[in-house]
Amino acid sequence: MEGENAVQSTETGGEPLGTRLRERRQELGLTLKAVADAAGLSVGFISQVERDLTVPSLASLASISRVLQTPMTKFLAQPRGGQPHTRHDERPVYAVQANGLQYERLSARFPGNVLNSVIVHEPPGMRSEPIRHEGEEMFFILKGAITIEVEDEVTVLSAGDSIHFDSTRRHSSWNHTTETVSILHVCTMDVFGDDLADDNRLGNRARHKVRQEPGDNDSESENATG
Repeated sequence: MEGENAVQSTETGGEPLGTRLRERRQELGLTLKAVADAAGLSVGFISQVERDLTVPSLASLASISRVLQTPMTKFLAQPRGGQPHTRHDERPVYAVQANGLQYERLSARFPGNVLNSVIVHEPPGMRSEPIRHEGEEMFFILKGAITIEVEDEVTVLSAGDSIHFDSTRRHSSWNHTTETVSILHVCTMDVFGDDLADDNRLGNRARHKVRQEPGDNDSESENATG
């Protein structure tokens, strides 16, 4: 990938990410379960993120940030998407942590925009956390192969393959290979935090009103406050 050697964490703030997420949650008086339910994630995953035992994906961090009523920029610096075009040899490659998932922003920001897109570079063996949120998304495999699970449906995709689904269905991905996979990811979820500054923008349609299902998160520390 272009700029691979220059990839670095763009996490912002002096304290570890998990510490800042936990402090903000406690400041709002929210339990782990409340954040997990609203973000479409598990209690166990939120707990691991707060203890810096795991690194959230861009989508998960965006979902958590919205629940915590905090702009993504407080946790992660990302390209602003000011231009309608990008150049393959000029796009910055960034990550929440340098050894995790890596991203290249493609989509621009303008009044009324709905689509958000990145190229995701997923290392071998990487599994994303199961998540569900309002909206829709599509994966197009640029290089390599990956396993996509949407609820109980498991699909293996190779270069040139794609999948398009309703994001309210719990979904996750797994790079089951020994090579890095590159994916064009397009979604209606605001994974850049662009909409939080102006919540009335026409483009802010992919709200995080997660569909609750019986038994969600019931098995893990339901009343924990951390």
